[in-house]
Amino acid sequence: MKSTDVSLAEARRIAVRSQLLDGSARNLLDTVRRLGFLQLDPISAVAPPQYLIPWSRLGSYDRAELDRLLWEERKLVEWRAFVYPMEDLPLLRARMREKPLNKNAYEWLAENRSFRRHVLRELEGRGPLLGREIEDHKALKREDHDWWGARKMGLMLEILAANGEVAVVGRRGNQRLWDLGERWYPDTEKIPWREARELIDEKRFRALGVKIERGKLLVHPDANAAPVPATRTTFLSPFDRLIHDRARTEALWGFYYRLEMYVPKAKREYGYYVLPVLRGDRIVGRIEPVWDKKARELRVNGVWWEPGVKAVSLAKPLRELAGWLASS
Repeated sequence: MKSTDVSLAEARRIAVRSQLLDGSARNLLDTVRRLGFLQLDPISAVAPPQYLIPWSRLGSYDRAELDRLLWEERKLVEWRAFVYPMEDLPLLRARMREKPLNKNAYEWLAENRSFRRHVLRELEGRGPLLGREIEDHKALKREDHDWWGARKMGLMLEILAANGEVAVVGRRGNQRLWDLGERWYPDTEKIPWREARELIDEKRFRALGVKIERGKLLVHPDANAAPVPATRTTFLSPFDRLIHDRARTEALWGFYYRLEMYVPKAKREYGYYVLPVLRGDRIVGRIEPVWDKKARELRVNGVWWEPGVKAVSLAKPLRELAGWLASS
């Protein structure tokens, strides 16, 4: 890690190149390895982020490849709503041992020891299973709750997955298949959490290329500040790591961005699911495309350009996005 005298223009190029948004991405697996992870989310006004984020880098690709890499080739692994390269499993296991959930979750787990044993026995004898296929423990009292509804199965599985005792081993539609972690995760070396945390921080810094600490630009030693193709235009998921840190986004690009999905419609400044528009190494505007699954049609509800930006044609990236969505 080093502090440099790079300009904002150089820092932007570094950020874009480090995130493979310069057109250099070649395949899905290498892209996930470079980024470090993909965030899973079911919202699909256009496409879920685990698919849209690679599209921003690769263009049209086969969405089914993500499932193949996860469940058949097992070169990727899902943990706590993120997809990681399988080689990062030792780091994830170090995090599992550190009990990544809050204290209340583990207190609840201790209070429901018999229920935990029941779930593990069901998976051992009949797994893999969907959560709804695991029979309720006869001693488990159903009660409505804001977080887990009338069933506590979801909460139990989430806690056991955080500990590594169970694992997501596949999907049926949008439903997760669960099994014992020891049957799914391969053996790995054991890394102390302090060392693992340093390795995780280093990997994430490398993937970002540049970060801001105490008002200074910190550039990764491997950063590449070469010019980015000026006319490459793409759209960014709200979960894209280039703009995920909203304060960093404002500092590097002067771009104020908030996802207004949870804002009442009358109070939205732009739209429900608006995507930043990246052209070269500049964020030039935002767009609200919506994929109509029934009509198989991509609609655009609005386009907003940043102050001082001359409108550019978005016909090509929109055509490419529509074609990719239609083929999925």
